[in-house]
Amino acid sequence: MPAVHIDSSGTGPPLVLIHSLLTDARAYDTVAAELSGRFRLHRAWLPGFGPSPPLDADDSPDLFDLAAMVAQSMREAEVGPDAAVLGNGLGAFVAVAMAIAHGSQFGPLVVANGGAVFSAPRREAFETMSRLVSESGMAAVVETAVQRIFPADYLAAHPAATDQRRSVLLEIDPGSFAACCRALHAMDLRSRLKKITNPTLVVGGAADATTPPEMSHELAASIAGAELVILDDCGHCPPLQQPAAFAAAVDAFLASRLHR
Repeated sequence: MPAVHIDSSGTGPPLVLIHSLLTDARAYDTVAAELSGRFRLHRAWLPGFGPSPPLDADDSPDLFDLAAMVAQSMREAEVGPDAAVLGNGLGAFVAVAMAIAHGSQFGPLVVANGGAVFSAPRREAFETMSRLVSESGMAAVVETAVQRIFPADYLAAHPAATDQRRSVLLEIDPGSFAACCRALHAMDLRSRLKKITNPTLVVGGAADATTPPEMSHELAASIAGAELVILDDCGHCPPLQQPAAFAAAVDAFLASRLHR
């Protein structure tokens, strides 16, 4: 399995950021500007995204394989057990898998727009995206993917966001993207959530059609002591759509849980 590249900036207690399937680590740029004065930020780039090498053609990792890659890169970067881990979208599912399998390696967990299992129609959507990308490359799913990131009214009010997201999506390695789609299609974490003992914040978007708020409610109810925040009018990627509100929710949760 390839290494996961981690870039670091800022000062303070460590906070690891894992991006979604439909973005890359640059999705945290504005949030990083909000938080870098209070945290040492470590942005993980999943395989095939940005500087992280792609998966081999015959690799088909599950979420726990991806979690192990991030955990290993954290150890290599000497990101210690006092760190918090935050994931959005695919990164949220990877972060939950990390808490299940590597929870002693870090402290607080922040799950943004995640869950434990997808409904059958949403699983089918991942299978379709995997097939299309495998056959025709990233261009085959770009338009659909952009609609999954933001609500329609946000795209109408921010037309430049469409072109920005297209350019990012077209940079992703198609084989790695397809493999991640397959991992999400197969995912069912429900039976393992009781293993999580990390202090947990679950953040959802009220307008998220990809991982709808009921998935956030179900996840928060299944992790002992988890807190839940639902952001009004927010879609699948609060670090892009509502960075200030998202950063404030994360900062408030971590304020009493990380040593500053």
